[in-house]
Amino acid sequence: MAKTPLLGRTLDELKEIVFGLGMPKFTAGQIASWMYGKKVSSIDEMTNLSLKNRELLKASYEIGCSAPVHEMRSADGTVKYLFSVSEGNFVETVYIPEDERATLCVSSQVGCKMNCKFCMTGKQGFAQDLTAAQILNQIYSVPERDTLTNIVFMGMGEPFDNLDEVLRALDVLTSDYGYGWSPKRITVSSVGLRKGLRRFLDLSDCHLAISLHSPFPAQRKELMPAEKAYPIAEIVEELRRYDFSKQRRLSFEYIMFKGVNDSMVYAKELVKLLRGLDCRINLIRFHAIPGADLEGSEPETMLAFRDYLTGHGIFSTIRASRGEDIFAACGMLSTAKRQNIDSE
Repeated sequence: MAKTPLLGRTLDELKEIVFGLGMPKFTAGQIASWMYGKKVSSIDEMTNLSLKNRELLKASYEIGCSAPVHEMRSADGTVKYLFSVSEGNFVETVYIPEDERATLCVSSQVGCKMNCKFCMTGKQGFAQDLTAAQILNQIYSVPERDTLTNIVFMGMGEPFDNLDEVLRALDVLTSDYGYGWSPKRITVSSVGLRKGLRRFLDLSDCHLAISLHSPFPAQRKELMPAEKAYPIAEIVEELRRYDFSKQRRLSFEYIMFKGVNDSMVYAKELVKLLRGLDCRINLIRFHAIPGADLEGSEPETMLAFRDYLTGHGIFSTIRASRGEDIFAACGMLSTAKRQNIDSE
């Protein structure tokens, strides 16, 4: 019989578990401390629980952590980890060290329903949502876990399409009983699913990043089919209802494709679209993937684009390209692993 993971459980959920097992209420806090504070790998390590209570827990529960099944290390220090989440299904987690920052990019789904033209994960199709335990295990089980300064939900999947589990994971990460992280250390990226967007903004103080990639609806729909259901103009109007000046940062992700969305026409339209909104734009050079007739923009084009946006009131940065020698694009490593399994 498979046991139920304790990892990913909120304090209230842990209280329900210990109550159901006839344990004292304070035991829930002890379990949370062992997992999220001391990061134990087994219930046996919870030595301030009585032997009887440990045995009760072990009968039905386990920590639920598991090590990566594969890793690839880049010359620039970036590490891409592969986690097995179910039979034949894998997710990627990327550790990105840069100066005094150490960022971990985590996944929320196996595959993705959004099918963006430039994304290898979307080409996999959708396989399953990750549980909060599987999301947190990506943080719990990387060797660099104690050096992390930031978490970004920008890996495989659309976080707002699995929002219940993402919110549960965020609660563990930001609560005193859990990791105790400031929400300002966490960014969640989305194409802008409307219902999920509202819930996230109402229930979480973490930073938000919206995938934009073109200010023109017809072209954005070609790059991102989600534009049809979630138009960027409507997303921007929705965002204007919220205050981003204090609690959180709002950013827009803009992958630059050579000759597609990198001329000044696009920069000018972005200024019009986002005028008056307290936000920033992260410009990203495209990492080529199989089957996509797209190329990354030239560095000088990106610099001119950035300078125009910043000069017109929208602070913009160019994200450094990392890990290009280790299947840099999201979804590449997990796709290769699945193909290897299928061919065996």
